[in-house]
Amino acid sequence: MFLRRLYSTSLRTVSESNARRWAAIKNAKPISHFLTDNYNRKHDYLRISITERCNLRCMYCMPEEGVPLQPDSQILSTDEIIQIAKMFVSQGVKKIRLTGGEPTVRKDILEIMDRLNQIEGLKEICITSNGIALHRKLPKLAQSGLTSLNLSLDTLVEGKFTLITRRNGLKNVMKSLETALQLGIPKVKLNIVVVKGLNDDEIMNFVKLAQFYPLEVRFIEYMPFDGNKWELEKVMNYQDIIKLIRETHPTIERVAHKHGETSKTYQIPGFKGKLGFITSMTDDFCKDCTRLRITSDGNLKVCLFGNDEVSLRDLIRSNVDEDEILQVIGKTVKNKKEKHAGLDELPKMANRPMILIGG
Repeated sequence: MFLRRLYSTSLRTVSESNARRWAAIKNAKPISHFLTDNYNRKHDYLRISITERCNLRCMYCMPEEGVPLQPDSQILSTDEIIQIAKMFVSQGVKKIRLTGGEPTVRKDILEIMDRLNQIEGLKEICITSNGIALHRKLPKLAQSGLTSLNLSLDTLVEGKFTLITRRNGLKNVMKSLETALQLGIPKVKLNIVVVKGLNDDEIMNFVKLAQFYPLEVRFIEYMPFDGNKWELEKVMNYQDIIKLIRETHPTIERVAHKHGETSKTYQIPGFKGKLGFITSMTDDFCKDCTRLRITSDGNLKVCLFGNDEVSLRDLIRSNVDEDEILQVIGKTVKNKKEKHAGLDELPKMANRPMILIGG
């Protein structure tokens, strides 16, 4: 009902890539003091935004009028992305996620993936995508070592998709989901931003996807960013979502939490997939945060909701020695706060629109 027919055979990925991934796990380096903050949080997960551009205009991600784009010269080049990735992996980062904007609109994404796949010690290479153009590139991305896909999908209704994203394309997103399952991508997750009065009536339809397919359906609390017209009344508490699901599935139960995971994960007996809840607004997970972010213009951002940034791009382009760059990274990480601002403060704080953070 929800997906097109899945074929019984799946496309094969390159065996050499799998062998390299196991070698990376064996050769992963311990976290250095540069990536350890004053609360002893060790950051082994790096999110790199590779573009500000997107082929959708999602209402929670950017202002309706869009955002002013920087000239290409201000965006990280392929070589700079790889240089930053190697630097962080050398200090213990084991997981890199490519984000945007929409990462698949960047013409050299396959080259970036291929080069990331050659970095010794990198355990996971992941992508977050809206799925509009993803299905055409997924086979080659899988061959380049893609281990995880987060697919943004906030509605299963065509008209509502157009309302939320201000564009058409639901069929393309569903095709990307189908392709990912056919390819056997190790981890496939659906990200659903729940907004009261908009898509909260579809929660049980998304739950049914987890019943029949091996993926994690993740419900995300609506978060405030510049220009997205956030209102507290539109936030649906994750506990209310669980309560709703429990009315139909009383056996739903929490899965043991893994250190560094943002999702509170649940399982319903007999389901092929799982359910996850991203609770940034009502129950933060700052105490064991393991992630750092690089914006598409090369700024290191230690917290999604923090304003402090430092330009690694400018340091690289000034030919600053890598040891000096690591000192800057270490100082920035050490300044990371114990937790982000609370629900009362966040809506009042200036921040980039989500699309310019790689959220």
